[in-house]
Amino acid sequence: MQLSATVLDETARRRGLYTVMAVTFLMNAGFFLIIPLVSVHYVDRLGWAAAFIGLVLAVRQFTQQGLTVFGGALADRFGPRRLILTGIMIRTVSFVVMGYAAQPWVLLLSGFLAAVGGALFDAPQRATLATLAPADKLNEFYGRLGILQNVARTVGPLIGAFLIRYEFQIVGLGSAAFFLGSFFVTLLFLPAVCVSSTSQSVRAGLKLASHDVPFVVFTTLMMGFWFMWVQLSIAMPLQIRHLTGLDSSVGIMFTVSAVLAIALQVPALRLAERYLRPTPTIIAGMIAMALGMGLIALTQSVPAFYAALLFFSLGTVLATPSTQTVTAEMADPRARGAYFGVGSLAMAVGGGLGHILGGTLVDLAAQRHTPGLPWFIFAGVGLLSAAGLWVFNWSRQSRPFSPAPISGD
Repeated sequence: MQLSATVLDETARRRGLYTVMAVTFLMNAGFFLIIPLVSVHYVDRLGWAAAFIGLVLAVRQFTQQGLTVFGGALADRFGPRRLILTGIMIRTVSFVVMGYAAQPWVLLLSGFLAAVGGALFDAPQRATLATLAPADKLNEFYGRLGILQNVARTVGPLIGAFLIRYEFQIVGLGSAAFFLGSFFVTLLFLPAVCVSSTSQSVRAGLKLASHDVPFVVFTTLMMGFWFMWVQLSIAMPLQIRHLTGLDSSVGIMFTVSAVLAIALQVPALRLAERYLRPTPTIIAGMIAMALGMGLIALTQSVPAFYAALLFFSLGTVLATPSTQTVTAEMADPRARGAYFGVGSLAMAVGGGLGHILGGTLVDLAAQRHTPGLPWFIFAGVGLLSAAGLWVFNWSRQSRPFSPAPISGD
């Protein structure tokens, strides 16, 4: 039986919020335990093409975020809890398969399975948080969630860097163990809540979200953010590995990235909240990320790389929670899951293209001895998207920022 969040007492509501946060931590740690090492293992150790690894990661990204549209709409219809549990279990199996993949088609299959699992739990989980958190504290909770994610992104790569010294299969099993733990935490502690004010059919919920023109424009413009963001999983690990010649440098890079994000999260968001609304905060974040990409293009050294990582990390801590806040505020309360699902198309398309072009451009730059080429392109995409988002925000600033109209028009 699905319960409305309004009938939950404060204890149950807070238990649900803490459960979502704990599960998010476990899943991020498990994910970043293995994904950054996929390119290191298959490209640097086994000699597979970086473009193919980019394709595998793009299939996972695009398939997951594309199917998340339906995962979110199904959560409106059936509630999020069962979908989250099913998705976590599929993701657990997928990372075991990924760890043991010795043929390209097996690795591709593992990426597809990981995508299906993620599609089932991603939007339902985010919609659950938006439902349980008080409306006036959404950005605060997304900020806390961002800190937990960054801590997890420190823990995961460190464990992965330790385990890969033995076998990549152990990395896959370690990642799966984190997801298995998140399955039991969800099973035991997450209340069965409704994430929409009415039980919408999948078709009706998707229609509301897809016909909301301002929301669709916002989603389209956010593709540039995710195009840059996914380079943390494909181009940046290859770059730091190239600069240092050490596998362990990838884990160190993720640790530094996470520590920077943790240190910057609270002061940066507080400063942004004082002077900026959510959309301008996203724009500032995208510009900072693009500056980081440009710095890598201009200088090919380890110190410059970490200086660029500082700008990149600042950008992500500004933009990521603000993106979730804008999505939650624009969402029609009758189809909250569908809105988060449709919003995920930004990551599907932007992230998918980022993975494919990230790997391809790294290969092309190596062949043509133009190491700055990929990074100029990454920065250009980010700046164009930030400019588009500025125009979008300017066109709407004459009226109060508010959720999408109930009509869905």
